[in-house]
Amino acid sequence: MYRFLIPIESAAGETRVAATPETVKKFISLGCKVTIEKDAGLLAGFKDEDYLTLGAEITSQGDASTWSNSDCLLCVQTPKTELLAKLKPESLIVGLLAPYENSSLKNSIKSRDLSAIALELLPRISRAQSADALSSQANIAGYKSVLIAAASLDRYFPMLMTAAGTVQPARVVVLGAGVAGLQAVATAKRLGAVVYVSDIRPAVKEQVESLGAKFIEPPEIESKSSEIGGYAKESSEQFLTAQREKLSQHLSEADVAICTAQVPGKKAPRLIDEEILDRMRPGSVVIDLAVAQGGNCANTMQGQTVQRKGVKLIGASNLPCTIPNHASALYARNLLALLEPMIDEGHLKLNVDDELINGSLISQKGSISARHENLISPGGEN
Repeated sequence: MYRFLIPIESAAGETRVAATPETVKKFISLGCKVTIEKDAGLLAGFKDEDYLTLGAEITSQGDASTWSNSDCLLCVQTPKTELLAKLKPESLIVGLLAPYENSSLKNSIKSRDLSAIALELLPRISRAQSADALSSQANIAGYKSVLIAAASLDRYFPMLMTAAGTVQPARVVVLGAGVAGLQAVATAKRLGAVVYVSDIRPAVKEQVESLGAKFIEPPEIESKSSEIGGYAKESSEQFLTAQREKLSQHLSEADVAICTAQVPGKKAPRLIDEEILDRMRPGSVVIDLAVAQGGNCANTMQGQTVQRKGVKLIGASNLPCTIPNHASALYARNLLALLEPMIDEGHLKLNVDDELINGSLISQKGSISARHENLISPGGEN
């Protein structure tokens, strides 16, 4: 019988869990055994009893015998190195493993001959949508970013007509029209704001306008950037300079800027520099979702609010952890959607010929795939 282990997350501030009672029930119905570490789902609103009644087992945190007897570890973020050392050789890890230049993960893989699937590397094709954890979590981040902005702004979001006069709607500029950006647009529109969107990909204009926002056309220069595999490509400095010049006027009139522009494995593009910040009005708010990758905005700090000449710069990292119940429910379904087709009569067999697995499988039994060797090694080309 194939044995799944769901740990309590060890990363600081992580409130999500990799399996919910809904997905545990499904894994058990497929003939698998599921063990949950005590209180693993508590911060996400799931009690141990919720899992026990479905047939799962509860174990103490970090129990060596449980880790050494598990075939697959389902996690949100990569567990600490000392925990991975407890896994039995050739077992499988599945999660958001932050694979880019992650030497500690590489060492753990090799020392225990582990197989590892990094959900960040899942190809963005139609068939992968139900397993796309980056999208499910980015959707939550985009939504919550607008709520934080609305709570932090010194103005209303909607237009209001009162006996004391009319209040004009807030002007929101969203940088990046990926999943997080589009959800930010939809949420800001629901709250009554006027929304403008900037993106390097002209193809997203139709999506932006369908949500009622106005699209800021990218600069018309030869080195225009686009996308590859569903992700935005890195832009040249020439393009970024032209883009900042175009954004400057829009941001000087904005009440809120939501920054969501990221390139996998690369430093986030700097879209709001010191000069642009100097033009923004006191009381305006910048929410930087890319702060963990260096930030789209100058001076933002991860997990902190910085006051700069009256402008609030909010480094909003890992917002899905602030809505852990729904974030966990969606993430757990992503894992189930990816793994269920490979489970037969209670056993999971990796199908390396499957495009989804081939694209996201960093290693198999300790052997790091050639396509990912440079990606996971410090100093490698991404």
